[in-house]
Amino acid sequence: MRYITKNDLLIVARYFGLIMIGIGVMCLVPISIDLIYLEFNAINYLIPGLISIAIGFMAYKVIDGFTVNRMRLKHAMIVSTLSWVWAGIVCGAIFFLVTDIGIIDAVFESVSALTGSGITIYPDVESLPHSILFFRGLQQWIGGLGVVVMIIFVLTKPGSISSKLYVSEAREDRLRPSIKATIKNALMIYLIYTILGIVLYSLAGMPVFDSICNTFSIISTGGMNVKNANMGFYNNDIIYFITIILMILGATSFMVHYKLIKTRGRSLVRDAQFKMLITLIAVSSLLIYFTSTIIPMDNLFVVVSAVTTTGASIQSPMVMGGWPPFALFIIMVLMLIGGSTGSTVGALKLMRVIVFLKGIYRNSREIWSPRGTVVPIKSAGGKIPEAVVEQAGNYISLYFMLILFTWALLCLGGHDPFDSLFFTFSMQGNIGLEIGNISQALSSPMKILGMFNMLTGRLEIYPVLITLRAFLEIFRR
Repeated sequence: MRYITKNDLLIVARYFGLIMIGIGVMCLVPISIDLIYLEFNAINYLIPGLISIAIGFMAYKVIDGFTVNRMRLKHAMIVSTLSWVWAGIVCGAIFFLVTDIGIIDAVFESVSALTGSGITIYPDVESLPHSILFFRGLQQWIGGLGVVVMIIFVLTKPGSISSKLYVSEAREDRLRPSIKATIKNALMIYLIYTILGIVLYSLAGMPVFDSICNTFSIISTGGMNVKNANMGFYNNDIIYFITIILMILGATSFMVHYKLIKTRGRSLVRDAQFKMLITLIAVSSLLIYFTSTIIPMDNLFVVVSAVTTTGASIQSPMVMGGWPPFALFIIMVLMLIGGSTGSTVGALKLMRVIVFLKGIYRNSREIWSPRGTVVPIKSAGGKIPEAVVEQAGNYISLYFMLILFTWALLCLGGHDPFDSLFFTFSMQGNIGLEIGNISQALSSPMKILGMFNMLTGRLEIYPVLITLRAFLEIFRR
């Protein structure tokens, strides 16, 4: 049985072309920064950007006869995966041209920024041009809401195509009945918090350029910084507290933000994910505080950074590597769980973990209850369908399989087992925290595998698997 036909490929090519146009436009934005700082790298942004726009325009126009009604979810998932890969390659070409690093390193840096992983290949980011630092921040900001989500808002009309592409990027929450209206409201919330972050950082004494780039990075829970010492460079508790607030905002569901004013703040108190997020932060911080000598601010900051999958840090990876094993274990658990569904975070996400645990509890109750007893799984929104519980379990199983595979290969490459596991959690969960110095010692094959981990983490595995299945079928013919 053929799962991918010629018509499928044409449909994918048409809408992939549309996304390529948007990616090309994104590559042109940093030219303004390049001109302001007179860095003379504009041509290196212009060439990849225009190539993407030209190829995308040709693909979209040539296959314009295929209507939106023919798009199915499998098409949307393939388009979404190819779009993220293409964005990684095109943006990576800019890093390659401007900073003269290897092409694999350049694409790794690009994928890391876009997916909000925040793992950098550059040993000295402070030596990079301002336009590149801004570009990395912009990639994280766009990737936080979603490359495809951003582009379909600008370039597509309301309808089934918008809906399918929205779902294909691991987003399901609707703030409004229309997908376009949902994205518009989410983008408005995102912009408000971005402006708020820039203003607060500037008032706290951070330079304006740093404020813009760091806000892009933190509100998107990306974590890349314009300083080698990350947020620790500023040595300012006010800046640390602003960062903590932004990280929590970025890890909270857009649905909760949307309802915040209408419910006069009650949406925060009622949201199971937000309550669990704050509980995890409080309990984890206290556990680390009473079992170690880590400075309280360092403790709170890294706990929030881990559970929100931001990856921002005050201390260096080498200093964190010397922390007590129990503290690092707690941080790893937080990195595994992540923040709210419908936010900018990576990892497993709180709602999936909540549903999974409720499923385990339900199964246990049915075993010890009288024969024939059916125990429903409930949440604040009502009964949770059995299919949702099953999907949560399947996804968590796949997630751990990918972690075990990558961890094994890192160990095979001679890296420390504990550092490797921590780094694998970081790549798969789109986090960016690190102990030791593995990111600077990765071989090229491991960087390619790392890109796969980051993409599957951001797109929640299934779109990538569907795309791989499609390619296998094409090449078998």
